[in-house]
Amino acid sequence: MQMGFYFDQTRCTGCNACRVACKDWNDVPEGPEAWMQVKYLEQGETPDVFVAYMIQTCFHCESPICAEACPAGAITKRPEDGIVLVDRNACLGKEECGAKCLKACPYDAPQFGPEPGAKMGKCVFCTDRLVQGKMPSCVEACYTRALDFGPLDELQKKYGQAVEAPNFKYSKRTKPSVIMNPKNPK
Repeated sequence: MQMGFYFDQTRCTGCNACRVACKDWNDVPEGPEAWMQVKYLEQGETPDVFVAYMIQTCFHCESPICAEACPAGAITKRPEDGIVLVDRNACLGKEECGAKCLKACPYDAPQFGPEPGAKMGKCVFCTDRLVQGKMPSCVEACYTRALDFGPLDELQKKYGQAVEAPNFKYSKRTKPSVIMNPKNPK
């Protein structure tokens, strides 16, 4: 089984509730490190303006290239659910290895704090919440219900097979575990 996310770009208002909930639940300090981000896209000119938002997080790829790039072997993929985790104790730190995981990831999911010797952090799919029968904090916080989660095959049955959206390029090499409902320009 492979866990994944569903993102409905037509429902996202860019409120950042998912980002705030993630930082709060995971005790990520104030600053540049954000395991969930919301990217803004604007195209065109008035009166023909297109605006869309896109989440940027770890998509728990089928083939996580970040794990291959990590010289310490600190990034692993759980066989039971495909969730990609990092052992922060095993991580060498940003300066020591040159953030090879971040350079390898097409989605900039690995995050580092600004402090010297910062260790990599990223979305852990709220595994602590999942074992309690709860949903990830980002999904729970999304008041427009633009986010959902679950086994990827179930998400595909429920929402379809779309994997591309404005401001997001599906990597055939890494195969991110995400299904999209794209907001298409008119």
